[in-house]
Amino acid sequence: MTASLTLGPVLFNWPVDRWRDFYARIADEAPVDTVVVGEIVCFKRAPFFAEAMGEVIERLSAAGKTVWLASPILVGSERERSAMRDLVGSDAGLPDGGLVEANDMGALALLAGRPHAVGPTINVYNEATLGWMAGRGAVAVSLPAELPAATVAVLAKAGRELGIGTEVQVWGRAPLAISARCYHARAHGLHKDGCQFVCGNDPDGMPVTTMDGQPFLTVNGTQTMSHGCLCLAAEMPALVAMGVDRFRLSPQAMDMVRVAEAFRAVLDGRRDGAEVAAELGGLIDAPLVNGFYHDTAGALRVA
Repeated sequence: MTASLTLGPVLFNWPVDRWRDFYARIADEAPVDTVVVGEIVCFKRAPFFAEAMGEVIERLSAAGKTVWLASPILVGSERERSAMRDLVGSDAGLPDGGLVEANDMGALALLAGRPHAVGPTINVYNEATLGWMAGRGAVAVSLPAELPAATVAVLAKAGRELGIGTEVQVWGRAPLAISARCYHARAHGLHKDGCQFVCGNDPDGMPVTTMDGQPFLTVNGTQTMSHGCLCLAAEMPALVAMGVDRFRLSPQAMDMVRVAEAFRAVLDGRRDGAEVAAELGGLIDAPLVNGFYHDTAGALRVA
């Protein structure tokens, strides 16, 4: 199976014009195969992008990209559940190849028996879980960012035997946790219901430091992410050899077309992964990390 590049959904609260322009450039210039769109972190943000969603999907599809719709990570209220049911039922309106990517167990239940994808926020740690998902209609599973190489190899082998694609995130801050509370609002002395959308002030997330002032994590509304930027460019040849056939880039507030071009070159064997990591590390205001893959602390960078 030919390996492909996936661009995950924008996780941050960008102005809608910036969001629309970002996807227009991705459509025209980025060498990615699949683009996942949708607001998955905070239900309150979703209405801002709803009007532009159809235009974005049409633009991406016209450029030859396969478009998937992402479901929210955490669904609480009845209003949110109703919106998710509508979203899950909307895949019939997607262009050919379009799927819904489930990011919580509620979406998985609604998608049972239909072809769908599984996002990296759903825990898939063993072959039994992968088999259960395949039996319910999953055709691709994006593995959690915290898995070490040995586990990825086992799951990639199982995925091949089950006939489903396995995906690994190779760029972008790693999603670690989601909460019903909004850390961003709390940090500004606000309640979640009256957050004033302060998360929009941090297009790459809000840095969190320890008591000693050391960078620790990144907060994105209700989401906790890694401080460092996950980069597995140097590990991609090993991942391909394991049987991983999908590679995910998570958008950051930077030139993502350049990122996509660099990872495509590694995937095609035209560039060295370590060289690409060194180049891209100079473009983002965060250290590059790959510790999870190497079975150590995720915040570390292993040569």
